[in-house]
Amino acid sequence: MLGSLTGREERPERIKVWDPVVRLFHWALVGFFAFSFFTGDEWKSAHILSGYMIGVLVAIRVVWGLFGSEHARFVNFVRNPVTVLRFLADTARMRAKRYIGHNPAGGAMVIGLLLMIAGIVTTGTMMTTDAFWGIEWVEDTHKTLVYSTVGLIVLHILGILLASIEHRENLVRAMITGWKRRN
Repeated sequence: MLGSLTGREERPERIKVWDPVVRLFHWALVGFFAFSFFTGDEWKSAHILSGYMIGVLVAIRVVWGLFGSEHARFVNFVRNPVTVLRFLADTARMRAKRYIGHNPAGGAMVIGLLLMIAGIVTTGTMMTTDAFWGIEWVEDTHKTLVYSTVGLIVLHILGILLASIEHRENLVRAMITGWKRRN
């Protein structure tokens, strides 16, 4: 009834999974990270501003991971390492359980990416201070974290493609629209 009043028809076979905060965070982080990666030393002021924006995004996501909607909360998708490894083994055999929210590997990836990006923001901020400007280990750590994060991003994309194939659903579309198949 409500769907007909609002002009939006509700579909019982679909479920709203990703709320606007999660989706906006995700795509804004993609954009700002790519921008920061490709500007680097070439456009320093914009790179630094983008880094601060990434820091704000990470802080928002951490708060949302504690107090946000059901599928956004860490408690609903962070699993122990044994569960993650079992899930990955099942995935390798193309028989992994389908999850409505993040699967165990996806949950581990969320935490890994948040930690890596927080490290990038921290070392990037350190490089703008008098105390750490020009200190080689800070710059080396920043670069190492950036390229390690790029590696995680590649694994993240491959995991999304594999899960999309295995479970016959478009996970990229789900992160755009917020909706997934119920079963």
